Amino acid sequence: MSKLISLVLLTLVVVSCGTDSDHFKIEGRLLNLNQGEFYVYSTNGGLDGIDTIKVTGGRFAYEIPCEKAATLVLVFPNFSEQPVFAQPGKSVEIKADASHLKELTVDGTKDNELMNRFREQIVSASPPEIAKCAAQFVEDHPESVVSVYLVRKYFITAPMPDYKRAFALIEQMMKHQTDNGELNRMYLNIKPLAQLSSNGLRLTSFGYAINGESIDKKALLAAQVSVISVWATWSYESIDIQRALKKLQTKSHGRLKIVSICVDASRKDCRDALRQDSISWPTICDGQMLQTPVLKQLGLFSVPDNIVLQRGRIIARGLDAKGLEERVDKLLN
Repeated sequence: MSKLISLVLLTLVVVSCGTDSDHFKIEGRLLNLNQGEFYVYSTNGGLDGIDTIKVTGGRFAYEIPCEKAATLVLVFPNFSEQPVFAQPGKSVEIKADASHLKELTVDGTKDNELMNRFREQIVSASPPEIAKCAAQFVEDHPESVVSVYLVRKYFITAPMPDYKRAFALIEQMMKHQTDNGELNRMYLNIKPLAQLSSNGLRLTSFGYAINGESIDKKALLAAQVSVISVWATWSYESIDIQRALKKLQTKSHGRLKIVSICVDASRKDCRDALRQDSISWPTICDGQMLQTPVLKQLGLFSVPDNIVLQRGRIIARGLDAKGLEERVDKLLN
């Protein structure tokens, strides 16, 4: 009889939690948004693509399969973003005012409650103060996945990235999160950039373009704006970026300098694609694919990828076609 009572109690506990061990659930309430929707994506594989969360009567619920910890990012109608840290078998409750999303709270797990405290700390802080708070948070909580998110947001994808500071913080976190795959990938990507001079991009050489001409490194680094872009004929997204760069170069009247690195194994395929799209800027294609030496120096490990420079200083990387157009247009104007 006692075993039966225990089983019933256990069942009630599981039901009351609202989710099972292979899922993660978000429930919440948004003041000043009775009907509508917002979006969610993941920075580390918790979701494929972007999903939609519906708001009805000011309330919402969202559940996903969850076999390992993941970082979800909520994107609200005003384009502000807030992270939620998912764990298998857990559920969280969100409370927010749609007109004051900086004061959003996520209750239910330790990492989300740590992020609540960070939000409270920076609610009226300036960007330099926020970066300082983020660095201090990482030093105080190097074991937390919140720290990984903060380094990415405030030191890597920030309008003015600080790769040296990011790398120092990543090294600190890696001592406490040895099995974090996302952190290991960040380490590999940021290390080469952190080793570049903070006063400008320094490379031993770009080598030679596919047409045999030497690439003018000095002109690239002295330009008002320049872009180093990684592409391949088999990557439609990277082809879109190439075409966006062509439009930008035409509009810039010589102020934008570009070097592309094609990771095709076939130099002929590269030449054919350049001819088809009338691409005339220097393009490297040595047949070594992602082992091309200049890629290793720059810390570029994926297709597509890119680095945006202003007078030789790295100010952005990894932008999509739309983001690249917007950023370069702003810099040129």
